[in-house]
Amino acid sequence: MAQFRGLIAPMQYSIIVPVFNRPDEITDLLKCLSTQTFPDFEVCVVESGSELRKSDAVVESYKSKLDVHYYPTGNNGPGLSRNHGMKHAKGDFFIILDSDVLLEPDFVAQIDKGIREQNLDCYGGPDKCHESFTDMEKAFNYSLTSFLTTGGMRGGAQRATIFHPRSFNMGFSRKVYEATGGYPFGFMGEDLVLSLKIRQLGFKIALIPQAFVYHHRKKDFKTFFRYMRFFGKSRINISKHIPGSLKFIHLVPVGFILFVVLSYLSVFIHPYLFIAMKIFLYGYLGMILLDATIKNNSFYVGILSVIATAVQFFGYGIGFTEDFWTRIVMNRDNQLKNI
Repeated sequence: MAQFRGLIAPMQYSIIVPVFNRPDEITDLLKCLSTQTFPDFEVCVVESGSELRKSDAVVESYKSKLDVHYYPTGNNGPGLSRNHGMKHAKGDFFIILDSDVLLEPDFVAQIDKGIREQNLDCYGGPDKCHESFTDMEKAFNYSLTSFLTTGGMRGGAQRATIFHPRSFNMGFSRKVYEATGGYPFGFMGEDLVLSLKIRQLGFKIALIPQAFVYHHRKKDFKTFFRYMRFFGKSRINISKHIPGSLKFIHLVPVGFILFVVLSYLSVFIHPYLFIAMKIFLYGYLGMILLDATIKNNSFYVGILSVIATAVQFFGYGIGFTEDFWTRIVMNRDNQLKNI
């Protein structure tokens, strides 16, 4: 970090936001950015190949309130779109956000404070669920963030030592960008590959718990299943690019699917085994129901959270298994021709 006569020099931030056919989301985000208490930042909105609903008019409407810029590019995935934004950015430090997040007024101030106090090269921030979000979004948020599911890996103060920043809320210095070249490809785990590379190069990374975002979730179980299936596939892609990054925890969704299937098949083996496995399964789901109900103060959200957890495990596990068989066992990487 630049120094001047013993003091940390002023730093400008460039907030990079790729957007694809979502002018309504970028409107909400720019509104949040226009109320920030920390003023020294620019916003780079990268239109990632949108054709149906572009955001140029929205960006133009905020130019009197923000130092905001509009950069159209091809539909090459969020990773390469972020790289496009960083090529045009003027800041010393890049803040990467998804277009579907909301921010508190002190968001950038908390990032600046955390970076300076810890002398960070790279930061990651957690995501939360806003009270205005729908019950379905609250259920999906629970399944993606609870320590009763694999969502606990997304970050928290207790897990900061193994925390890997994700691109819905992360940032890194220009020095990191120049050393890594930014995101290695457009999608399929591009943010985790970059996070792991940053750590491998010895840059200092930490979680800034106070720099959280309110992250909108999917609207229904069908799209949530597709979302999780995609992330299951992404985990295999990450392991292909970063050997040794595949851990036991990533097999948990597959184990859950196998346990559910075996719990039904066990009736043909022994009735007591069938009963024992059902008690274990329903006991686990019961803990999720109780925990989600208490945390959201809603029994209905608790029920939705049980279903969301099952959808998360099945979606992720199926995607993981599909690409493990295709790309690891059969060694076919033809779906990566666009990367």
